[in-house]
Amino acid sequence: MKTIVARRPLPPYDSSSPEGRRSIWGWWAFDWASQPYFTLGLTFVFGPYFANVASNYYLGTGLDEVAADAQAQSLWSLGQTLTGVVIALCAPVLGAMADNAGRRMPWVVLFSVFYVVGAAGLWFLMPDGGFLIGALICFGIGLIGAEFTTIFTNSLLPELGRKEEIGRISGSGFAVGYAGGVTALFIMLLLFVEQDNGRTLAGVAPMLGLDPHTLQGTRFVGPFMALWYVIFMIPFALWVREVRRTPKPGGVARALGDLAALVRSLPRKRSLTAYLASSMFYRDALNALYAFGGTYAALVLNWTITQVGIFGIVAAITSAIATWLGGRVDERTGPKPLVIWMILVLMGVCLFVLGMTRESIWGLGLAVGSGIPDTAFFICGAIIGGAGGVLQASSRTLMVRHAEPDKPTEAFGLYALSGKATAFLGPGLIFLTTSTLGDTRLGMLPLFGLFALGLLLLWWVNPEGRTDPLEAAA
Repeated sequence: MKTIVARRPLPPYDSSSPEGRRSIWGWWAFDWASQPYFTLGLTFVFGPYFANVASNYYLGTGLDEVAADAQAQSLWSLGQTLTGVVIALCAPVLGAMADNAGRRMPWVVLFSVFYVVGAAGLWFLMPDGGFLIGALICFGIGLIGAEFTTIFTNSLLPELGRKEEIGRISGSGFAVGYAGGVTALFIMLLLFVEQDNGRTLAGVAPMLGLDPHTLQGTRFVGPFMALWYVIFMIPFALWVREVRRTPKPGGVARALGDLAALVRSLPRKRSLTAYLASSMFYRDALNALYAFGGTYAALVLNWTITQVGIFGIVAAITSAIATWLGGRVDERTGPKPLVIWMILVLMGVCLFVLGMTRESIWGLGLAVGSGIPDTAFFICGAIIGGAGGVLQASSRTLMVRHAEPDKPTEAFGLYALSGKATAFLGPGLIFLTTSTLGDTRLGMLPLFGLFALGLLLLWWVNPEGRTDPLEAAA
């Protein structure tokens, strides 16, 4: 079989060369392009819009407000749970197949199509509940596209610089992504999302002649995310050039065999196994916290979409600043200390939010109409955004330290498996708790336990990754 010659030198590349800088900026462009699906779609615009539409729909069936809110959150969490199961089953196999094929870019293109088609389909969710289930399916398709493209772009990270540079590159990438998310959110709120008076935050009618009476401005979030992604993936397509490796024959059967062999080797790799298990739980908790932050504000605090959006801007700005700074701290201290501290911060926020309602904060009564819950939740959102961003960036760096240099795609396929194997767990536990207790606020309780379990497992993780003596001997 003819060997495919790499178009660039073997990694790591010189990040100070013109080609190296273009590759890094192109890689960052993916974060800028894809982040709006999580910022606008999952958390701050479409998620709350879906929750409000679903709640009003269930109110129309005769349920009271509390029951309708709980049913709406349960439906949203069910959709996230099913999507998580699909991702968990497919991600590791796809990662192994891409590694054997020696190419990652075709997979990025394929799942970019999922992203764009799924996002565009969100337009059809009507305020009266029309296309409710269809929109949930479309959102799942787009989310699958966003998550799978991330698997393959993450596997390019070890090729972008030396080991000591990866923390800064990863943190800056997340900062660029959050900046893209907040920019997109700012545009949506100023020009498209209607307030109660039919005007946007800028005081004008929704742009492009969109009808505020059928909430076309808010519904435009789907096509807007699709268009944003297509435009800003252009630098990625032009500047990022992966090193092609010799393809391995065998297709799906070989991929499954390689994956099975890798899983069987985990008991001999103490640090890697502990890290994958730890990140499996704390990333699941973080993703669920992101997914339900906006719906919590809409259902518990009765915020409007505009209020949730402003909350998102504050959180995203904090995230961009924190992850940029966190990347530089990571470069000096390594990723593990940052991971530990960010988990502790997020656990504290979860405890605070669990004790907060419109009428009281941990039993301390508030005056009717008090703005304290709103201010407190804004602060919590800023902390969640900053700590969550740093946690994700440093987690990605810690995975690079555990990866074998010649098998980055395999490593990040396994990382995706750990992140998605229980991706349904957070939303599923929220669904179960909310349905059982009939209380939207208490539905967040399981997330504290997931963070705590992830923190405990970090005890066995070597901060330098593969220098663990048991792994070296394996």
